[in-house]
Amino acid sequence: MSFGISLFMIAVGAVLAFAVNYQVSGVDVAAIGWILMAVGALGVLMYFLFLATFAPFYRGDASRTEIIERPTTHIH
Repeated sequence: MSFGISLFMIAVGAVLAFAVNYQVSGVDVAAIGWILMAVGALGVLMYFLFLATFAPFYRGDASRTEIIERPTTHIH
């Protein structure tokens, strides 16, 4: 889920939870709003977690650096 979709879900959920005063038989509109906000927040959290692991400046675990040396060739 992308960052934009997550923010959109949070916004729509907030509107449904706090601003809509509409009654639907058998459906709690405020509960749907809270669910959308929770799913959107989870999407933002997952986006930032994956962004941190795949970012070009991410170095990983600094204690696991591996040094690769080129083989030396001796020409006589």
